[in-house]
Amino acid sequence: MVKTDSIARRIMGWKLNRWDRWYDYEKGIFIQDTEFQPEQNLNHALQIVDRLEQLGYTYTVKGTSRVCFNEICATGENLAQAITNAAYTIIEHHSIPDTTRMWQKLC
Repeated sequence: MVKTDSIARRIMGWKLNRWDRWYDYEKGIFIQDTEFQPEQNLNHALQIVDRLEQLGYTYTVKGTSRVCFNEICATGENLAQAITNAAYTIIEHHSIPDTTRMWQKLC
């Protein structure tokens, strides 16, 4: 759940409203934990792809379980898990304090 929480906050831009739901300020809606499970649900993972493409990343599929966002690639047991892993890798690579420009885009 750490990956999903980090992705929801840092990439999707959602704020934690309660322990079991997020709030999307752009759309003005609440998202329950069960409504955002990108590792298990390809449609949810594709929401991450859409968001990262809006932020300037290029999405590339390299096989059934490997994806890349620009130069950052990851694998998974399936495509949804690979997307989630790649998104989380972006977060890990950009957690350095001097990358404030990226976080301004993401948050």
